[in-house]
Amino acid sequence: MHWSDTEQKNIEGMFNIGCCFDSNMVNRSPKDLGGIVLQPIDKFSGTLERRLGLFSVIVISLSAMIGSGLFVLPSLAYAEVGGGAWLAYVIAALVVIPGAISKSELASAMPTSGGSYVYIERVFGPLFGTMMGLALWASFLLKAAFALIGFSAYLMFVQAEYGEYVTSLEAALGMLVIISIVNILGIKRVKVVQTPIVAVALIFLIGLTIMAVINGDADWSRIEPTLETSSDWIDMGETAALVLVSYAGVTKVAAIGGEIKDPGRNLPGGILTSLAIGATLYALIVAAMIAVIPDSSFFDSSGHAIEDPVRVFAYEVGGHNVSILAAIVAILTMTSMSLAGILAASRYLFAMSRDYLLPEALEKVHEKYETPHLAIILTAIMMAFALITIDVHAVAEYASGFQIMAYVLMCISVMVMRKATSSHAWYQPSYSSPFYPLLQLFGIASGCSLLYFMGLEAFYGATTAFIVGGILYFGYGKNRINPQITPWETFGLQYTDPEEVETRRRLTAFYAADIDGNGELNLAQYFSAMEALGYSSDSQRELRAVFDEADTDGNGIIDMKEFVASVAKHESLD
Repeated sequence: MHWSDTEQKNIEGMFNIGCCFDSNMVNRSPKDLGGIVLQPIDKFSGTLERRLGLFSVIVISLSAMIGSGLFVLPSLAYAEVGGGAWLAYVIAALVVIPGAISKSELASAMPTSGGSYVYIERVFGPLFGTMMGLALWASFLLKAAFALIGFSAYLMFVQAEYGEYVTSLEAALGMLVIISIVNILGIKRVKVVQTPIVAVALIFLIGLTIMAVINGDADWSRIEPTLETSSDWIDMGETAALVLVSYAGVTKVAAIGGEIKDPGRNLPGGILTSLAIGATLYALIVAAMIAVIPDSSFFDSSGHAIEDPVRVFAYEVGGHNVSILAAIVAILTMTSMSLAGILAASRYLFAMSRDYLLPEALEKVHEKYETPHLAIILTAIMMAFALITIDVHAVAEYASGFQIMAYVLMCISVMVMRKATSSHAWYQPSYSSPFYPLLQLFGIASGCSLLYFMGLEAFYGATTAFIVGGILYFGYGKNRINPQITPWETFGLQYTDPEEVETRRRLTAFYAADIDGNGELNLAQYFSAMEALGYSSDSQRELRAVFDEADTDGNGIIDMKEFVASVAKHESLD
């Protein structure tokens, strides 16, 4: 391979920017490298303080799950598939597992705030990252708004008992203001609020389920699913897609990866633990609800599914006073869920601003509270707009659709990164997904199946996100970012132009070994580069001979072109 002096200077200028090496620096073929400035993947990861441990990860994750998934959605699921509603939760969990495990691997390699957006943007590029970043932001804020609507339904019951009157919308908006302030005050305060709420909610729900089993009033024959026709299976698939949003909290905590201590251990451990707890709770509690609540009680006087099934469940199990307690627990839990929702959603805006895809103001961290306060405020404003204007059932469907797309992309991302790692050496996960690639293939197939069952809702949601994201990218972000060749593009090149991929791999090794940043390697650095290329088992005498031959001027150092030539020479000798 022969490069002109101009091409050589362009390449050297690129690779000598800054003191930190990142494999993205080799993400252009030599003729296209001039003028491109690339940054390390985790350049901004230290902006937010890392203060959350494993227990906090589990609490935040469960706080996002133990909300509408149990306190609102069971009645909507029952309206679709009757006694098989609990099975829809199990099917949804099976679809989530591959995505959650894949996301754990990605998060351990990229432990920075922004979660799924960061992984998608780094793997597929800024255009697709902008589209999915906005989609995920919308998904989380809509799910949080959905929780506030559930909060209002339970509050209406409680206030009727005590003769107070506040409209459901007023209650939801008022609580939105409160939880926004708590988020701005800082992550520690969010944790302090959530921990006791999650504990009380779990104890109460488990207690209700145990009482339902012990008192003998449950009719367990009612939980048998009906799956006799293809229409029954389609309904089950649609319902599983609807309730999948219940599991969004399992991986939501990855969106604040930049604030988690020891992310390689705490992120996957917290995600998988909370997934196991959540899936078990959903299946058992929803089955107990169906076995206890009469069919007619799942619907209001207008024939619509009720929005407070836990209150009815508690009434059937323990009577009126227990139902009041259930409503109070639900109010607190839904509030906790909304807290976690704003927390995660705002970090998407923070991460996108950090990558120059959104205005820089959204990246600002409050001087005193160390939180992205402007991103939180914008998220709260959009939640308020959703509360006022958007149909609740549609919100749940759109949120689920975006989550399914994200899980599928997590599986694809792991497969891409495993294949492209040699040219993108920054990908060094401390946690590796088991059963690769079978688990990822299952996740892709099952996720796409649920999207198919969702029908037009998934299509409309994806189309809207892609259009808005595309307009934002081409109208704002494209002129502010630095062009890169993504792992996805490298993945494709491995099948269409493997020689180009091998060139990048060699350049990656060269600049990783060039710790002085002067575009040259001494003998020790040469040995390091060759070891990175997989030649560590070769004798140093043999490598020394190749180095000396490449060092044509005998000054004890070789430049990039000489290094590439030496590698080719070494391979020819083999």
